[in-house]
Amino acid sequence: MDLSTLPVVSTLLHAGADLLTSLTAALSPVAGSAAAALAVVTLTLVVRIVLVPLSVLQVRAERDRRRLAPQLAALRRRYGSDTRRLQEAVQRLYTSERVSPLAGCLPVLAQAPVLSLVYALFSHASIAGVANTLLDATLAGIPLGHTLLAVVASPLWGHAWVVLVLLAVLAVAVEASRRAAAHWNPVERPSGQPAAGASAVLVRWAPFVSVVFAAVVPLAATLYVVTSAVWALGERAVLRRLVR
Repeated sequence: MDLSTLPVVSTLLHAGADLLTSLTAALSPVAGSAAAALAVVTLTLVVRIVLVPLSVLQVRAERDRRRLAPQLAALRRRYGSDTRRLQEAVQRLYTSERVSPLAGCLPVLAQAPVLSLVYALFSHASIAGVANTLLDATLAGIPLGHTLLAVVASPLWGHAWVVLVLLAVLAVAVEASRRAAAHWNPVERPSGQPAAGASAVLVRWAPFVSVVFAAVVPLAATLYVVTSAVWALGERAVLRRLVR
């Protein structure tokens, strides 16, 4: 079943297409053939600006976790491998300190519907029975509806460097964010030693899932992910200095 045919989804897609089309028309005198790509970037920035209050909550949650790190480490030493009791004790600590463990996820969760909309807009040939003109938009000759694989497997393979540059920028932003998070949220362990085995691999590489995601979605969605990641890196650096 194609979910895009459902009335609610179809209405959202139509509204999203109209919004991006209007933004593209407004930006055309400035950006020319890249206007649609700039429209996606503009939409991303607008969403991120709207979500700044949630980002403030995210930084406050980060600060609270750092403040509670010694108590969390003490709980880990106390309960050891008793996962159930440890989780219960951690939950009691968060409740007593009025700290929400979910606050750190709010900006990501809030963006999910918008990212899904951008993905859908550039992966459907028609919307509400009308040809999707957004698929005609390009960036450096690459249709915004093409994935990296589609570019490499087409006569446009020589333009694949555009996507690769975007992925490289994303990887740098992800690594910088990971290092900053590790600095602001040092993980304390009973032994005082770094994590080992599978958990260490997960902690080290999990943030790069977004790079893999950006490589397999339409270029428009890649633009959204890259723009959001770069914004988040700068925003977090500023908020960590300002939020108390």
